[in-house]
Amino acid sequence: MNYDDNCIFCKIGRKEITSAIVYEDDEVLAFLDVNPVSKGHTLVVTKEHFKNFNEVPKNLISKVFSVAQMISQAQIMELHAAGCNILTNINEAAGQTVMHFHVHVIPRYDQTDGFNLDFTPKAIGTFNLPIVAGDLKKGLSVSYTHLRAHETRHDLV
Repeated sequence: MNYDDNCIFCKIGRKEITSAIVYEDDEVLAFLDVNPVSKGHTLVVTKEHFKNFNEVPKNLISKVFSVAQMISQAQIMELHAAGCNILTNINEAAGQTVMHFHVHVIPRYDQTDGFNLDFTPKAIGTFNLPIVAGDLKKGLSVSYTHLRAHETRHDLV
C-alpha cells in the first residue's frame, strides 16, 4: 500500500495520530475534522495515499462516496442537520490543503451556520460554450484512453 511518511492523513490511517473515527474498513477511514466548519464535519479518506481525486482508482472512489453518503445520512438523522455538503478539492488552486485525497461531509444546520459556497455566475457570453464543450470532449477521449490503458496494466499486476 502506498504511504507517505509526511502525510497527516496517512499517519491517522496508521493510528500514529489519534482522531475521532466514525467509520473504518480495510480501505477507507472517516473521522471528525479537527477544524470543523460545523458540528459533525467529517473527512472520508482512503487509507492508501493518493494525492487527489484524479489519482484514485474508480472502485475506491465509489467506496469513498458510498461511505460519505452513509455519514451524510447519519448527520441528518442523528445530528439533526437540515442538509449536507459533500465536496473534494483538487490541488491548491481549488482549496486542497492536505495533499491526500479526502471528501468533506459537512452537515448544514441553517443558512447562518458560517459556511458559504459562493457560486457567482458569469454572463453567458463570457465563455464560448461550444468551444469549451469541444475541448472537454477532446480531454475526455484522452482520459478514457489513458484510463483503459491503466486498467489493463492494473489487471495484469
